[in-house]
Amino acid sequence: MRILHTMLRVGHLQRAIDFYTQVLGMNLLRTTDRPDQKYTLAFVGYGTNPDHAEIELTYNYGVERYEMGGAYGHIAIGVPDVAATCAAVRDKAAALGSAITREPGPVKGGSTVIAFITDPDGYKIELIQRSLSN
Repeated sequence: MRILHTMLRVGHLQRAIDFYTQVLGMNLLRTTDRPDQKYTLAFVGYGTNPDHAEIELTYNYGVERYEMGGAYGHIAIGVPDVAATCAAVRDKAAALGSAITREPGPVKGGSTVIAFITDPDGYKIELIQRSLSN
């Protein structure tokens, strides 16, 4: 078994695509519009299934906002340098309505360097510093 994708409901599809592609450097992999069912899907990621997990951005026609709820945590992305990544994406993120919500630093009680950025719909993404050659 393997994880294929994670689905996030978004209130503005192009803004979400712009965030994941322009800020986090993912690729827009494919889109599917279902007008009869009143939704559009956009898949983004660093590669495609089955080698890489993807994020499915789902826009339901006419729905601009969702309640986040208390159960959702975050998506984690490995980066080689958390501080450099935050510096590189800060202005682009702000222009799209997102922000770095936890500045780079060690995780409490440990030494792993992390930061958090929130996407324009309020989903949290943890940036974790690690060698990407693993």
